[in-house]
Amino acid sequence: IGRPQAPFFFCFICNENKQMMTCIKTHIGSKTLQTPILQEIRNRTIKTMCKQRNMPHNIWSLSPLQRKTLLHHVLVNDKYRFLYCYVPKVACSNWKRVLKVLNGALESVDLNIKMDHHSDLTFLSSLKPDEIRYRLRHYFKFMFVREPLERLLSAYRNKFGEIESYQKKYGVEIVKRYRKSHTKVQSLRGDDVTFTEFIRYLVDEDVERMNEHWMPMYNLCQPCAISYDFIGSYEHLENDADFVLQLINVPSSVHFPERQTWYKPVTTETLHYYLCSLPQKLLRELLPKYILDFSLFTYPLPNMTMDHCRH
Repeated sequence: IGRPQAPFFFCFICNENKQMMTCIKTHIGSKTLQTPILQEIRNRTIKTMCKQRNMPHNIWSLSPLQRKTLLHHVLVNDKYRFLYCYVPKVACSNWKRVLKVLNGALESVDLNIKMDHHSDLTFLSSLKPDEIRYRLRHYFKFMFVREPLERLLSAYRNKFGEIESYQKKYGVEIVKRYRKSHTKVQSLRGDDVTFTEFIRYLVDEDVERMNEHWMPMYNLCQPCAISYDFIGSYEHLENDADFVLQLINVPSSVHFPERQTWYKPVTTETLHYYLCSLPQKLLRELLPKYILDFSLFTYPLPNMTMDHCRH
């Protein structure tokens, strides 16, 4: 079969000014090696696009609403000196568990308890401007991304299929707005929103005022205003999460949580089914709202031709 491959050290430059450089032990040919390579591609893409004149170059060049959204999504850990911008539907609950363990508020990431998404966590929004500047300059900064349409489908299935508060708040409004012949019961419950109705709603929404679960990742974390040292992906979650935990030098006893047994992933086939059920005109109207998520984070645009949808 052949002898085991020898480990080597990969030196990862964490930011442009080379303030931080960490060597990670990995194996030639292993999946772990994909992480820095993919990261380099993503970094180069972001750097090129963010040079454009109309892009923000720091958080103070954002509008007040944009900055408020960003600062409310960046979590702070002073002990290990890192900032994490969370994106809903991209494993953010598990990352919050990790932060709570590091803060001493939770014994283990594996405890099966309901997550409080705000308690025992420090947000950048709670700090003073000079404290924010210091951390942005000196702390390791990371975020995680996901294929944009897969993220939207995950939000749709979770929020409108399982969460009554979302059905009442958003589902009722969507049914009343987009369903011509709805019954009184349907307009009161909002629990049967179709994917097409949900997408119509997104097309008409202002991206800067969307709910965080379907707001574009770009608007949540502003990767041109903050120079992230690492942008991991949901598609390589296990490897990328381990990579980050090594970079921030957490104790070996702290690991990234495994997915829950009840978790139902959005498969390629499922996404294909839902996208092909949409009118093509509607999908074309949706894509511009998420175009920066596709282009900055190097995700290909979907192929929704008639031939593709027949398969």
